[in-house]
Amino acid sequence: MNSNDWIAAYNEEALLADGFEEALVGICERAGQDPIAVYDTAKCLNILISRDRMSKEEAQEYFEYNVLGSNMAQNTPGFITFIP
Repeated sequence: MNSNDWIAAYNEEALLADGFEEALVGICERAGQDPIAVYDTAKCLNILISRDRMSKEEAQEYFEYNVLGSNMAQNTPGFITFIP
């Protein structure tokens, strides 16, 4: 089963972050809301740095504005920063 099918088994309406498949780490279940796809923020930034040849600062700015900033209502993916 691919990741899209796996996420759809929890929520068929869950939105995915295009181009960040390698950073998908699971789902987030929230009280009273449908589950959403969850991505590792550090992996997303590394994708932008390696794939798009951005500097760390460029990747951070792009990610904050274009990825985190693209709210698509209740099915918008979540992004997690792990405690070191």
